[in-house]
Amino acid sequence: MMRFQHQNYYYQPLRREAIAGLFVLLFPVFWLCLFTSFSNASSSTFSESNVMKPRHLPLLTSALQRESSNGEASDLWSPLADQGWRPCLESVNAPSLPLKSEGYLQVFLDGGLNQQRMGICDAVAVAKVLNATLVIPHLEVNLVWQDSSSFMDIFDVDHFINVLKDDVMIVKELPDEFSWSAREYYATAIRATRIKRAPVHASANWYLENVLPVLKSYGIAAISPFSHRLSFDNLPSEIQKLRCKVNFKAIVFVPHIRALGDALVYRLRYPPVESQALAIDDLTGNTRQNDKQRPQKFVVAHLRFDKDMAAHSACDFGGGKAEKLALAKYRQTIWGGRVLNSQFTDEELKSQGRCPLTPEEIGLLLAALGFDNNSRLYLASHKVYGGEARIATLRGLFPLMESKKNLASSEERVCIKGKASLLAAVDYYVGLHSDIFVSASPGNMHNALMGHRTFKNMKTIRPNMALLGQLFLNKNMTWLEFRQAVVEGHQNRQGQLRLRKLKQSIYTYPAPDCMCPA
Repeated sequence: MMRFQHQNYYYQPLRREAIAGLFVLLFPVFWLCLFTSFSNASSSTFSESNVMKPRHLPLLTSALQRESSNGEASDLWSPLADQGWRPCLESVNAPSLPLKSEGYLQVFLDGGLNQQRMGICDAVAVAKVLNATLVIPHLEVNLVWQDSSSFMDIFDVDHFINVLKDDVMIVKELPDEFSWSAREYYATAIRATRIKRAPVHASANWYLENVLPVLKSYGIAAISPFSHRLSFDNLPSEIQKLRCKVNFKAIVFVPHIRALGDALVYRLRYPPVESQALAIDDLTGNTRQNDKQRPQKFVVAHLRFDKDMAAHSACDFGGGKAEKLALAKYRQTIWGGRVLNSQFTDEELKSQGRCPLTPEEIGLLLAALGFDNNSRLYLASHKVYGGEARIATLRGLFPLMESKKNLASSEERVCIKGKASLLAAVDYYVGLHSDIFVSASPGNMHNALMGHRTFKNMKTIRPNMALLGQLFLNKNMTWLEFRQAVVEGHQNRQGQLRLRKLKQSIYTYPAPDCMCPA
């Protein structure tokens, strides 16, 4: 049996002087400056690999001097108290599964993993409204990530069908008589069976009036595009509960993703120590140590700071005019003018909370909230804009920071390498099983995990983006003032249940549609 030897690394003593920490953080900057005069590179060009100086050096200096604890003494690590709500997915008024289907429903989903996840939930709901047989959704290749993974590559399709067998008829593929209804067929010409103009957040009546006639006439209807094509409001309660049943029960990742996720969670809970030799479990690949070792707690930070996020935000990240021009060019290349340069100044964007937090800023947020350099941090991210140079400050603040790359062996990562959706799936799984989750920007991963963790009553920190933007603009603020403002501004943003309001997503705010008062 093949044995995967987990990376044998040991943690060095964590107490360090602030000056030494700053030297480690700033050495790349000094090194770069030393050779700048010998470079032929023009100042008008910009490279992502350029080493960036810390933008909040006074705060960073103070944060590096913060006192250490045993890593878990803070009330931050305390689980959420019972908030008086429980999952409530089964509807007493749900109609039984009809004997005859109106036809086959196909949907084509674009976006990243979590946008597609929401689209899958909506597809099941629409199939229920139409009394249609749902064909396992087709996942489009994402424009940015270029990942061709299918539904069956990411999600456990047999589990999906089995959980929903009493709610909706689902098939893995079309019967031979409809085999012509494929992605290529709809890409070449206008087709009567394709619904191309489904409005964003369409009502159930829209589908009954516009899609049901196509199903009755042709026996099949294909909706493309489909993302965000079902309203969150004015739907029967059984449809709302069905959407949550799909999201929280029917959608699970394929076994090898779950196994890798479990292995990473185990290694975060039971890290290796110098005095103990490592042993690898032949079946799970988990690192086995002293059975009596106390499990450690960890926080997952989702660092949504890749190039498309940086470009889409139109914010300034310290690279000057050359960086602004490079990101503007990238916006034009990727989105073809659909994402315009911002009409706001950088100060306005930050003060309105429109800029994603950089690795340095998410580190300062966590440090201000009370996490110290003994806190175990898992970094959930794909390709960080600026690479390792951008992450250096975060790593300096949290030397116990881990990621997929250094927690899993190369053999374990071979099945997910280069596949953005599978990489994101592993991060989602680890994020769902962490003690605390925090995201650097309120994107799809943040929203999806916030909803899932709310459903399970787990602690999730929601950064106050507008407050943080204003604090980081104040260059005269002391560490004490910064920390006090951060703590006060996040007292009610650590997992407290919030009821969904009109037009808000049921996947981000599952109560009261899918949760009941206990």
